[in-house]
Amino acid sequence: MADKQAVRTEAAPAPFQGAPYSQAIAAGGFVFVSGQLPLRPGSTEIVAGGIAEQTAQVFANLRAILEEAGSGLDRIVKTTVYLRNLDDFQGMNEVYRNHVGDVPPARATVEVSALPSGALLEIDAVALA
Repeated sequence: MADKQAVRTEAAPAPFQGAPYSQAIAAGGFVFVSGQLPLRPGSTEIVAGGIAEQTAQVFANLRAILEEAGSGLDRIVKTTVYLRNLDDFQGMNEVYRNHVGDVPPARATVEVSALPSGALLEIDAVALA
């Protein structure tokens, strides 16, 4: 097996605007998933709705990528959540907790000044392969 292997699935959005990054990289027994925006596969438009709908779409994207890598949401060990507004923290958490299992991963959550296409959040993840 190579030292690192790109993970790619059509069930999640391609790299945003053709940027030079992989959806994920599998290496050293881990899967490192790039930040996921609330985009549906094949679309460049942020999903309609608020923080709950956008968080759900981000997790759908994370799930698709992790499953392509032979992993899953229950194997996530670390996430970083980027929120455009920390006032959305509680709404994001309500959806987040339904996707991360009984042993939630380590996490950092930060407020950022802007995200692509006006997204309300972006989440990246590290999972066991």
